[in-house]
Amino acid sequence: MIYLDYSATTPVDKRVLDTFNKVCLDYPGNSNSLHSLGIKSKELEDYITNKIGDILKVKPTEIIYTSSSSEANNTAIKGICFKYKNRGKHIITTSLEHSSVIAPLNYLTKHGIEVDFVNLKSDGTVDLDHLKSLIRDDTILVSISYVDSELGIVQPIEEIAKIVKKNPKTFLHVDCTQAVGKINVDFKNIDLASVSAHKIYGLKGVALLIKKENIVIEPLIHGGKSTTVYRAGTPAIALYASIMKALELIIPNIDKNIEYISKLNKKIINKLEKYDNVFINSTNKSVCNTINFSLIGIKPETFIHALDAHQIYVSTKSACSSAESMSNSVYAIYKDKNRASNTIRVSLSYLTTEEEVDEFLKVFDECYNKLMLKRGNNENN
Repeated sequence: MIYLDYSATTPVDKRVLDTFNKVCLDYPGNSNSLHSLGIKSKELEDYITNKIGDILKVKPTEIIYTSSSSEANNTAIKGICFKYKNRGKHIITTSLEHSSVIAPLNYLTKHGIEVDFVNLKSDGTVDLDHLKSLIRDDTILVSISYVDSELGIVQPIEEIAKIVKKNPKTFLHVDCTQAVGKINVDFKNIDLASVSAHKIYGLKGVALLIKKENIVIEPLIHGGKSTTVYRAGTPAIALYASIMKALELIIPNIDKNIEYISKLNKKIINKLEKYDNVFINSTNKSVCNTINFSLIGIKPETFIHALDAHQIYVSTKSACSSAESMSNSVYAIYKDKNRASNTIRVSLSYLTTEEEVDEFLKVFDECYNKLMLKRGNNENN
């Protein structure tokens, strides 16, 4: 098996799973209970939250545990809009955002919120001058992903933050789901940020919303005491411990992983660029983990199934996108519907070996030639 879909989800690190299992067995008490088992669990909960704060360089009081980045994104966006509705009803975002950002924005437009999309430059990064021109007195939120899930484009968040901060009424939300663990992220100038465990070799079902202390949001989930007033639910301490462990393992190795994965990235792109019907969509601003390309003349689903037959696993777009739709991200940059309708995403990891890359390229060549020949025969008949 050759797994090349790490942007969709990552395999669980055994050390993370071991941590989860140990906490499940050793800490049965509800951390909000007053008995000794509850106090023991509360002490561990506080340790975990403090440790995550140390790793991410944020305050423990700024950490909200959620079930997913989708929940974190929804909580941040709706929470700001509902709490600060008297300030304004204008939001700015990009065409590269995950569906868990676009969907709540679409929902909010039905409730009077106005959404503008900032222009992108040819490399996929935000046009900062256009962003400046879009910010109004009633702009309450700018929501931009640090690294998008389809092309892996890294946005200049520090520069964006400086622009946003010039309007004291505007908050900056950054979806860091595809960024944490792949690049070094500084949360200092970000008001709200989303982080997920299953993208960094952790468990599905736990994520974080980082919310600066001075910001108040309306909760998405109401219903009693938890780790914070901003998200109700029984504290899932074993899951919290698991994301702590995942962060602890991945963050110190980012630079080393980038150096290794970059070599694999260059090898794949250098090979793919030689095919007449392959167009690389990732830009020089994309993370090395993500290679997005369009394969013209062969349906992406057909090619993916051909690779699947060899136990090689890649994807078309973001795992949360509709399979039938074209890639809005690719279209936003290249303005080419054919190109945007035929995208394939290969996503790499520090776990990916050079032997796996060589085998992928070998099988890719076989499938490409076979399917192109079949296409040519069909056109001649």
